[in-house]
Amino acid sequence: MRTHSILLPLLAVVLAGCAATSVTPQGAAVELVNARPAGCKPLGEVIGKQGNVFSGDFTTNENLMMGARNDMRNRAAAMGGNVVHMQDTLNSTHPYSAGAVSTTIVGSVFACARR
Repeated sequence: MRTHSILLPLLAVVLAGCAATSVTPQGAAVELVNARPAGCKPLGEVIGKQGNVFSGDFTTNENLMMGARNDMRNRAAAMGGNVVHMQDTLNSTHPYSAGAVSTTIVGSVFACARR
């Protein structure tokens, strides 16, 4: 019985790590773009990430990417931005992994007039 009391919470934590980070209502209003927006106020750099060496093998590549994008949107909204110029994406691997274990996206946050 003691084994079950340890394994069940551990399984719940691992499975929770497999889901993509959720976007907040504020983050949902942030637009991700591939070109630097003109006429907008720069607010700084933002990094969105999803996954790690422990949960990455149990997370789909799609959830890694969507989670990193949602994390970026949430962080940009917290900075007061409404547009992120995405600049770089990195999918990290581990020698003993079957594929990507984490995704990191770097971008610049901007406050733009209504788009």
